[in-house]
Amino acid sequence: MKVSADLCIVPMGVGPSVSPYVREIKAIIESSGLDATMHPNGTNIDGELSDICALVERCEARLAELGVQRTFITLIFSTRRDKVQTMADKLAAVS
Repeated sequence: MKVSADLCIVPMGVGPSVSPYVREIKAIIESSGLDATMHPNGTNIDGELSDICALVERCEARLAELGVQRTFITLIFSTRRDKVQTMADKLAAVS
C-alpha cells in the first residue's frame, strides 16, 4: 500500500543536542531509496507502507547501536485509495 508518512525520531537521554543522532538517521533515510524530505521537526516520506516501517526499524536499531537506551518515535500515515498522490501533489493542490 502506498502511503505518505511523517516521521519524527527523538533519541532520549543523550543531552540537549541530538544532531549527531539525527545525522545518522538522515544517512539511513537517504540511502533507503525512498522519496524523503527532511523538515525541522522530522521527515516526510513517500513509499510502500512495509518499506517505511522497515526503514523506521533500521533507524531505531542504529540508535541502539550508538548506545541510545530510549527512543520516542511518532509516525503518521496518509493514504489514498482513489488515486496515487505524492507529497508534491498535496502541496501543489494548495498552491
